[in-house]
Amino acid sequence: MTVTKTPGEQEKSGDLWGNQGFRRLFAAATFSHVGSEITFVALPLVAVIVLDASAAQVGMLWMLKFVAFLTVGLPAGALLDRTRKRWVMVSADLGRALLLGSIPLAWALDVLTIEQLYLVTLLTGVGDVFFDVASRSYLPLLVGRRDLLAANSRLSSVEATSTLVGPSLAGYIVQFLSAPIAILIDAVTFAWSALFLGGVRHREPRPERPENARLIPDIREGIRFVWGHPLLRPIVVAGALTNLFLTFAIVAVPLVLVRELGLGGGAVGVFFTFGGLGVLLGVSTATWVCRWLGAGQSLWILGLVGIPFGFLVPMMDVGPWQWVASAAWSVIIFRVGHNNVVLVSFRQRVTPDHLLSRMNATMRFVMNGMEAVAAALAGLLATLLGVRPVLWIAAVGLAVAWLPIVFSPLRSMTSFDSAYPGAPVTKEDDRP
Repeated sequence: MTVTKTPGEQEKSGDLWGNQGFRRLFAAATFSHVGSEITFVALPLVAVIVLDASAAQVGMLWMLKFVAFLTVGLPAGALLDRTRKRWVMVSADLGRALLLGSIPLAWALDVLTIEQLYLVTLLTGVGDVFFDVASRSYLPLLVGRRDLLAANSRLSSVEATSTLVGPSLAGYIVQFLSAPIAILIDAVTFAWSALFLGGVRHREPRPERPENARLIPDIREGIRFVWGHPLLRPIVVAGALTNLFLTFAIVAVPLVLVRELGLGGGAVGVFFTFGGLGVLLGVSTATWVCRWLGAGQSLWILGLVGIPFGFLVPMMDVGPWQWVASAAWSVIIFRVGHNNVVLVSFRQRVTPDHLLSRMNATMRFVMNGMEAVAAALAGLLATLLGVRPVLWIAAVGLAVAWLPIVFSPLRSMTSFDSAYPGAPVTKEDDRP
């Protein structure tokens, strides 16, 4: 056994493009995120156009995406802390490529069924869980903890850009080629992602595996670590509250625009495009904003500045107020994008290597679970109170969702070094 430093510590800090592994991870993320956004649009269209699926059947497809995070999320974290992450990511990419590729194949053979779409959705969701948890846990090992903010900012920029480009691209592909062909293109992007990740030269250290390791105690250890940590606990609470009230708004806005104001689907697209631009700007400028305001301080400052903008969204109406609400939404989502980059970096910075996967899995379980709960609760509240009150509840909730950060040590941290002074060395053996 030899003791070495991660590539991010061996190389000059900030030289991410000089890191061969990060370049390949960035390329893989570019392909897979764009492909995933294509499937986000194309998969329900396969159900509707090809299979003439009902609204209930389309709803089932969306529900199955949440099921994976709620059922295998926590076990995935415990399992990933016992193994090397990169080959799990490669395997998840290849598995998703094969699963998605089965849809256009079955369509071409005229044997495609809604049950196959259900199964593919469920299993690709499992692949999403393992890939997402593994990738967030692998990044600190690949670039070193000192470059996490810049690395997360660049990777998040790819994801944000894909949310702007992918749906439009999917629409043209479906229109001119067909929805199953769009799914085939996503399968190819996952294969390319696997190819790029398979070529990373960084030799990931083999995690230590205690002889008496058991799944349930390992899961409990990860949960206790997150809820007992003075920085991670406020992060998960603030993230859950933000997801809760953002989902309220996302559910309510289309109903207000279309049913109350009669503006049609185009207005919905414009509104959420403003949000896409906001998140792209937020993740792209996160490094600069942290240098200007301080890493932890930027979280509560932007939270305070964003309060009045949240109350402009429920005031949307025909005419100028439509654009005021859309611009206010972009400011809200700018803060969300910035916070995602900064808080993920703090999470990775303070967590020891042997707990990274369990920490990330616990976070995803809580935050994705909250989205599922919020979607159901928003529908119930809209039925009981009306759609517009749901938007006002969202505005009030978003105005206070950042307060757990204010009452935590994060509020005064000017840099990530104060959260985790000095990145640790990691062990690496001689095996690939």
